[in-house]
Amino acid sequence: MSKLTYHSAGVNYDVLDTFKRACQKAAATTTGNLTAHGLSEPAGIRGESAYVMEGPDAYYAHVEEALGTKILVADALYAQTGRSLYRQVAIDDVATITNDLCAVGALPIAVAMYAAVGDSDTLADEVRARDLAAGFAEGCRQSGAVWSGGETQTLKGMVTPGTVILGGSAFGRIAPKHHRIQGDVGDGDVMVFLGSSGVQTNGLTLCRALAERLPEGYLTPIADGRTYAEALLDPSVIYVRFVAACQQAGIRLHYTAHMTGHGWRKLMRLDAPFVYRVEFVPTPQPVFETIIAAAGLDQREAYGTFNMGVGFTAFVAEADADDCLRVARQAGYEAWIGGRVRREGDRKAVEIPGLGLTYEASSLKIR
Repeated sequence: MSKLTYHSAGVNYDVLDTFKRACQKAAATTTGNLTAHGLSEPAGIRGESAYVMEGPDAYYAHVEEALGTKILVADALYAQTGRSLYRQVAIDDVATITNDLCAVGALPIAVAMYAAVGDSDTLADEVRARDLAAGFAEGCRQSGAVWSGGETQTLKGMVTPGTVILGGSAFGRIAPKHHRIQGDVGDGDVMVFLGSSGVQTNGLTLCRALAERLPEGYLTPIADGRTYAEALLDPSVIYVRFVAACQQAGIRLHYTAHMTGHGWRKLMRLDAPFVYRVEFVPTPQPVFETIIAAAGLDQREAYGTFNMGVGFTAFVAEADADDCLRVARQAGYEAWIGGRVRREGDRKAVEIPGLGLTYEASSLKIR
């Protein structure tokens, strides 16, 4: 059986990232409009996980995100078994929005939902509609934010009938200003890994394609005794509480990485040249074993695509590492000391010696 990669499944990040960089360049021409509102744009914010604006007494942040194709797994499970896991999918939608927001140090104030369908009858299903609403509200509660509203559209001819495109936006605040996370990484900083729940919100296009290779499709049992679909639909971890707890404890986060697209390559998202040397690799959830075996992936492709058990990384001074780990665990997260950051001239790379993997700077171009 041939190998199936994220690229061959139809997702080419090189193309997407090229478009994103073009948008960033065009967007920068509008920055002057902030002046009329008494706001300014901090240097280097373009290309970060959320957009930050500076006011006299606080920073404000905004982010727009979309869930992707994960809901199609829930659609398939619902059609085949009558079991609804749409609540989990809606939590995922909030997670992908608010995790990007808190990565710059902003705590979400308001989250809005975007939903698009190809046929209004899709939302006439009371179970689907009820569970999507309940899950989005739960995600907002976990994020400490109000669900402020949103937009629902019927886009006949653009959206496949029977499913829902989910996305949304969030607005947050960073106050006092020193809570902003802005990339103050230094030689010797420690990486604190926070556990994921599994696949979370990245790589689902590949995961869905793999269902066709499994003996019972989405209902194929995996190593933990559940079905493939159930494992894919585990609700994503929301990391807002971790960032808030570090702020309350006075732990300065030099930088964070939300480990979504690009897998562990995301550790080197910061522009500055550092080598991110991983010293501890947690055991990934059983669902990843199924994905790797069915797709025929090697470890390089797996760790360069999926979170492989690490959903969020915080970079802190060595003196703060143990306190950061303690705070994370007290807040209810799985957490580990993951490795160190080193300055080695102009070199930028992620090294995982325990797996024999190295990702050089050329493998990640998102700015």
